[in-house]
Amino acid sequence: MPLLQVRDFPKELYEEVSRVARSENRSVPQQTIALLKVALGIPHEQKMRRKAVLQEINEFKIKNTHQFPDPAKLTREDRDR
Repeated sequence: MPLLQVRDFPKELYEEVSRVARSENRSVPQQTIALLKVALGIPHEQKMRRKAVLQEINEFKIKNTHQFPDPAKLTREDRDR
């Protein structure tokens, strides 16, 4: 993988990227790549994977979903055990 080095990077900008990286649970290099992809209009891989999974789920055409148990109720029962 190529290496990118940036000289004279503004300290304030680095600190902001670092802050955003921490809030997104990423390293500074990972966050920099994510920000560059957004700035360049390159779609985010995770977002594309999520869309593909949702599309796959929608293709199942599940019927009688009203008969499924309430997930909140099941979670509460599990937590109360």
